Amino acid sequence: MLDSVREKRTTGRMTTIRAITLATRGQGLYEFTAEAEAFVAAEGVGDGLLTVFVRHTSASLLIQENADPDVVADLQAFFARLVPPATDPAMDYLVHRLEGPDDMPAHIKAALTQTSIGIPVHRGALALGRWQGLYLFEHRDRPHRREIVLALTA
Repeated sequence: MLDSVREKRTTGRMTTIRAITLATRGQGLYEFTAEAEAFVAAEGVGDGLLTVFVRHTSASLLIQENADPDVVADLQAFFARLVPPATDPAMDYLVHRLEGPDDMPAHIKAALTQTSIGIPVHRGALALGRWQGLYLFEHRDRPHRREIVLALTA
C-alpha cells in the first residue's frame, strides 16, 4: 500500500503521490473525478500534471463523458460484445482460464484501454473538458477493491 509521499526534485518541481481505493460492484465504469479534483485542490498548486495509474491488470482507466449515463451503458455494451466471457464459443481459443470465465477477457479489455492517464492541471484545477469525467473501468464480474495512484507534479 502506498502512503502519501512528497518528493522534492532538483528541478524545483514537487511530486506528491497518494493512493486511493475504489470499491467496485462488478463490471462497470466508476467515476472518481471528485476524488482526483479534491487531491489536486488540497495540494494548492497552480499548474502541473496529474498522472493517474491503476495498479491492476484486469481494470483500466478512461476519460469519458459524464453528463449522459447512456454513454457509460453503451461503452459497457460495446466492450461486452467486443470481448465476451471465456464461456462464449468465440473465445474457445483462450488458454488462461484458472481464475474464471471473466478473467482473461478482463485482461484483454485492460490491454485495449489504458492503465495510466496524464491530465494537465491549470490554475489549480484539472484541465478536463466540460463533460469529461475520470473513470475506473472494472472488467471483472465480482466486486473488487481497486487501488489507483495519483501523482501530482507541479
